[in-house]
Amino acid sequence: MSTEIRANTMLPARREPVTLTTADGLKLVGELALPSGTPKATLVCLHPLPTHGGMMDSHLYRKAAFRLPALADIAVLRFNTRGTASEAGRSEGAFDNGDSERLDVEAALEFVHGMPNVWLVGWSFGTDLALRHGGDGVEGAVLISPPLRYSTPEHLTAWAKPLVCLVPEFDDYLRPAQARERFTQARVEEFAGAKHLFVGYAEQVLDAIVATVAPDVPVPLPRTWDGPSEERQVKIV
Repeated sequence: MSTEIRANTMLPARREPVTLTTADGLKLVGELALPSGTPKATLVCLHPLPTHGGMMDSHLYRKAAFRLPALADIAVLRFNTRGTASEAGRSEGAFDNGDSERLDVEAALEFVHGMPNVWLVGWSFGTDLALRHGGDGVEGAVLISPPLRYSTPEHLTAWAKPLVCLVPEFDDYLRPAQARERFTQARVEEFAGAKHLFVGYAEQVLDAIVATVAPDVPVPLPRTWDGPSEERQVKIV
């Protein structure tokens, strides 16, 4: 019997709590969700601004980890940057406006070194981390609601890998027309009716990510599931 995939539906995966160790000795809390076989792609998720509630359980990343291993054979690494807390725990250190977070991104990329087809997926603040610190060791980046708040034109010019921007029509910081002007080297995808947090648009965002990193996987992804699953309510801290 098919089950509708809802916001809290967790599909099968090999899920492992992980600890990332940064070059300055901090321990960062994370989770790696793996498909049953060899991943078609590996996502390294960089979350929104932690001073405004961003963390590894921010809804798009939670849903990516809950769904993509089973629906698309994609591995998902999500973690809390320094000083950020979620249900899984608090990472050591303190928020540093995207500066020392360079070491957090490096630790995450070192952790997935050797895994197939690694892509950065940044959301809001996480897009600035990707642009500033994430060019090495990845195939490219998907930027969700990029505000270009902590990154500069020089960071954009220096980015030489494939780049896809998912931009809400009614974004608070950078709307589609502005994004096309700023991201001349990127493919900009506009999401009609959406706002910065993409509430109500998770399925479309996940489809766009999968189409970019694993183009052989048919999209839209299934909205129902025939196998085992569970409802997992995540505590937001």
